[in-house]
Amino acid sequence: MFIGHFGVGFGAKAAAPKVSLGSLFLAAQFIDLLWPTLLLLGVERVRIEPGVTAVTPLDFVSYPISHSLLTVLGWSLLVAAAYYVLRRDRRGSVVLGVAVLSHWLLDAIVHRPDLPLFPGGSHLVGLGLWSSLTATLLVEASVFAVGAWLYIRITHPADSIGNWALWGLVVFLLMIYGANLFSAPPPNVTALAWVGQAQWLLVAWGYWVDRHRRPVLPK
Repeated sequence: MFIGHFGVGFGAKAAAPKVSLGSLFLAAQFIDLLWPTLLLLGVERVRIEPGVTAVTPLDFVSYPISHSLLTVLGWSLLVAAAYYVLRRDRRGSVVLGVAVLSHWLLDAIVHRPDLPLFPGGSHLVGLGLWSSLTATLLVEASVFAVGAWLYIRITHPADSIGNWALWGLVVFLLMIYGANLFSAPPPNVTALAWVGQAQWLLVAWGYWVDRHRRPVLPK
């Protein structure tokens, strides 16, 4: 799951119009923003195994800190609390916390049974949608399309940047998704982790877009 998580970030703007798209992206992708650093530190592990699923060559060996349900609940509360301390926006805090949790729930749909419920737990969760490329494309593209539509519906451009920067972001996300699906596997885990760190640029792009768009006021 990649663009589906960004679709959640886009769509969450409808529930919390005051929250920047960058913050919504950060929340929806939070555990995947944390994961590359844990890979580089050797705390979590992944193997590159082409053919392990029809969609991704990644075999997630161990990622209890970033991707177990219990720790994701903790990250959700942490993100929500941090935003509340900074902004005193209860609604926005709740939406951001739910966005963090949504990542695990969407991953549970597509992953093989490799998501732990808690660190050290032996029971692993995953419905395995990644066994079908067609089904994965249908589900993920639908989540992304609905989320982007909600964002466009709830905001309008304040200037020309607010228009072309948004559409540039949408196209760029789709291009990255296509490259992830159809290009060669990463050469090694270190390269994978550094590419994963580049997702912070997408969060920054979200902040940039949102500074040039305004929520649509109800009539």
